[in-house]
Amino acid sequence: MEEKKHLISVTVENRFGVLARIAGLFSARGFNIDFLSVAETEDPTVSHITIGVKGNERILEQISKQLNKLIDVIKVQDLTSFAYLERELILVKINAANRASIMKIVETFGSQVVDVGEKTVVVELVGDADRIEIMLKLLRPFGIKEIRRTGRVGIRKEEKNGGNDGKNLL
Repeated sequence: MEEKKHLISVTVENRFGVLARIAGLFSARGFNIDFLSVAETEDPTVSHITIGVKGNERILEQISKQLNKLIDVIKVQDLTSFAYLERELILVKINAANRASIMKIVETFGSQVVDVGEKTVVVELVGDADRIEIMLKLLRPFGIKEIRRTGRVGIRKEEKNGGNDGKNLL
Protein backbone atom coordinates (compact mmCIF):
# COMPACT_ATOMS: atom_id res chain seq x y z
CA MET A 1 0.00 0.00 0.00
CA GLU A 2 1.26 3.43 -0.96
CA GLU A 3 1.96 6.04 1.73
CA LYS A 4 0.35 9.42 1.14
CA LYS A 5 0.22 12.69 3.04
CA HIS A 6 -2.98 13.17 5.01
CA LEU A 7 -4.52 16.14 6.78
CA ILE A 8 -6.47 14.85 9.78
CA SER A 9 -9.11 17.15 11.28
CA VAL A 10 -9.96 16.40 14.91
CA THR A 11 -12.63 18.27 16.87
CA VAL A 12 -12.24 17.84 20.64
CA GLU A 13 -13.58 19.04 23.96
CA ASN A 14 -11.39 21.95 25.08
CA ARG A 15 -10.07 20.28 28.25
CA PHE A 16 -6.78 19.91 30.04
CA GLY A 17 -4.64 17.04 28.75
CA VAL A 18 -6.50 16.29 25.51
CA LEU A 19 -3.57 17.27 23.29
CA ALA A 20 -1.16 15.23 25.42
CA ARG A 21 -3.39 12.15 25.11
CA ILE A 22 -3.60 12.55 21.33
CA ALA A 23 0.17 13.04 20.99
CA GLY A 24 0.70 10.04 23.26
CA LEU A 25 -1.58 7.91 21.10
CA PHE A 26 0.54 8.68 18.03
CA SER A 27 3.79 8.11 19.90
CA ALA A 28 2.70 4.83 21.45
CA ARG A 29 1.81 3.39 18.05
CA GLY A 30 4.92 4.68 16.28
CA PHE A 31 3.08 7.15 14.05
CA ASN A 32 5.04 10.29 13.24
CA ILE A 33 3.28 13.66 13.27
CA ASP A 34 4.58 15.87 10.44
CA PHE A 35 2.84 18.97 11.77
CA LEU A 36 0.26 19.88 14.37
CA SER A 37 -1.95 22.93 14.85
CA VAL A 38 -4.38 23.49 17.72
CA ALA A 39 -6.79 26.33 18.52
CA GLU A 40 -10.18 27.09 20.02
CA THR A 41 -13.14 27.12 17.64
CA GLU A 42 -16.07 29.52 17.51
CA ASP A 43 -17.23 27.67 20.65
CA PRO A 44 -14.70 28.16 23.49
CA THR A 45 -15.54 24.72 24.93
CA VAL A 46 -14.36 23.05 21.70
CA SER A 47 -10.91 23.01 20.08
CA HIS A 48 -9.81 21.98 16.64
CA ILE A 49 -6.63 20.02 15.97
CA THR A 50 -5.11 19.63 12.52
CA ILE A 51 -2.57 16.82 12.24
CA GLY A 52 -0.35 16.08 9.27
CA VAL A 53 0.64 12.43 8.88
CA LYS A 54 1.97 10.11 6.21
CA GLY A 55 0.52 6.67 5.83
CA ASN A 56 -1.44 4.17 3.82
CA GLU A 57 -5.15 3.48 4.17
CA ARG A 58 -4.58 0.82 6.87
CA ILE A 59 -2.58 3.22 9.02
CA LEU A 60 -5.16 5.99 8.54
CA GLU A 61 -7.93 3.63 9.57
CA GLN A 62 -5.99 2.71 12.73
CA ILE A 63 -5.37 6.36 13.56
CA SER A 64 -9.05 7.21 13.08
CA LYS A 65 -10.24 4.29 15.24
CA GLN A 66 -7.78 5.10 18.03
CA LEU A 67 -8.66 8.81 18.01
CA ASN A 68 -12.39 8.03 18.11
CA LYS A 69 -11.83 5.89 21.24
CA LEU A 70 -10.62 8.94 23.18
CA ILE A 71 -13.44 10.30 25.34
CA ASP A 72 -12.85 13.99 24.53
CA VAL A 73 -12.81 13.48 20.74
CA ILE A 74 -15.97 14.73 19.06
CA LYS A 75 -15.19 14.15 15.37
CA VAL A 76 -12.32 12.84 13.20
CA GLN A 77 -12.03 13.42 9.45
CA ASP A 78 -9.31 12.85 6.89
CA LEU A 79 -9.68 16.12 4.96
CA THR A 80 -7.68 14.71 2.06
CA SER A 81 -10.71 12.51 1.31
CA PHE A 82 -12.77 15.63 0.52
CA ALA A 83 -12.45 18.94 -1.30
CA TYR A 84 -10.69 21.14 1.24
CA LEU A 85 -8.66 24.29 1.73
CA GLU A 86 -5.37 24.38 3.58
CA ARG A 87 -3.20 27.27 4.68
CA GLU A 88 -0.02 27.82 6.64
CA LEU A 89 1.73 30.93 7.91
CA ILE A 90 5.51 31.21 7.74
CA LEU A 91 7.94 33.88 8.87
CA VAL A 92 11.31 33.86 7.09
CA LYS A 93 14.35 35.85 8.22
CA ILE A 94 16.64 36.53 5.25
CA ASN A 95 19.97 38.28 4.72
CA ALA A 96 19.10 41.81 3.61
CA ALA A 97 22.05 42.27 1.21
CA ASN A 98 19.76 42.35 -1.86
CA ARG A 99 16.55 43.98 -0.62
CA ALA A 100 15.27 44.99 -4.06
CA SER A 101 15.27 41.40 -5.33
CA ILE A 102 13.70 40.15 -2.11
CA MET A 103 10.95 42.78 -2.43
CA LYS A 104 10.16 41.63 -5.99
CA ILE A 105 9.64 38.06 -4.75
CA VAL A 106 7.57 39.28 -1.80
CA GLU A 107 5.32 41.33 -4.09
CA THR A 108 4.96 38.51 -6.62
CA PHE A 109 3.67 36.18 -3.90
CA GLY A 110 1.37 38.76 -2.31
CA SER A 111 3.29 38.40 0.93
CA GLN A 112 4.73 41.18 3.02
CA VAL A 113 7.85 42.34 4.79
CA VAL A 114 7.02 42.53 8.51
CA ASP A 115 10.42 43.63 9.85
CA VAL A 116 13.49 45.32 8.40
CA GLY A 117 16.82 45.42 10.20
CA GLU A 118 20.33 46.41 9.19
CA LYS A 119 21.32 42.86 8.26
CA THR A 120 18.04 40.97 7.87
CA VAL A 121 14.49 41.21 6.54
CA VAL A 122 11.56 39.17 7.88
CA VAL A 123 8.95 38.11 5.35
CA GLU A 124 5.47 36.75 6.12
CA LEU A 125 3.62 34.43 3.74
CA VAL A 126 0.28 32.68 4.04
CA GLY A 127 -0.55 29.97 1.54
CA ASP A 128 -0.83 26.31 0.72
CA ALA A 129 2.18 24.00 0.96
CA ASP A 130 3.13 24.25 -2.72
CA ARG A 131 3.09 28.05 -2.74
CA ILE A 132 5.20 28.22 0.41
CA GLU A 133 7.76 25.74 -0.91
CA ILE A 134 8.13 27.69 -4.17
CA MET A 135 8.70 30.94 -2.30
CA LEU A 136 11.24 29.33 0.03
CA LYS A 137 13.10 27.93 -2.99
CA LEU A 138 13.30 31.45 -4.45
CA LEU A 139 14.44 32.98 -1.15
CA ARG A 140 17.14 30.41 -0.32
CA PRO A 141 19.81 31.96 -2.58
CA PHE A 142 19.63 35.18 -0.49
CA GLY A 143 20.56 33.29 2.66
CA ILE A 144 17.74 32.20 4.95
CA LYS A 145 18.69 32.72 8.61
CA GLU A 146 15.55 31.36 10.28
CA ILE A 147 12.14 29.93 9.39
CA ARG A 148 9.13 29.67 11.68
CA ARG A 149 6.05 27.80 10.53
CA THR A 150 2.64 27.54 12.15
CA GLY A 151 1.79 24.16 10.68
CA ARG A 152 -1.10 23.77 8.30
CA VAL A 153 -4.75 24.19 9.08
CA GLY A 154 -7.51 22.91 6.87
CA ILE A 155 -11.23 23.20 6.40
CA ARG A 156 -13.61 21.14 4.31
CA LYS A 157 -15.20 22.94 1.37
CA GLU A 158 -18.94 23.00 0.82
CA GLU A 159 -20.26 20.11 -1.26
CA LYS A 160 -20.80 20.93 -4.95
CA ASN A 161 -24.39 19.73 -4.90
CA GLY A 162 -25.05 21.96 -1.88
CA GLY A 163 -24.60 25.14 -3.86
CA ASN A 164 -21.36 27.09 -3.99
CA ASP A 165 -18.16 25.05 -4.27
CA GLY A 166 -15.95 28.03 -3.47
CA LYS A 167 -15.46 29.20 -7.06
CA ASN A 168 -16.37 32.63 -8.35
CA LEU A 169 -16.24 34.19 -4.91
CA LEU A 170 -14.69 37.62 -4.53
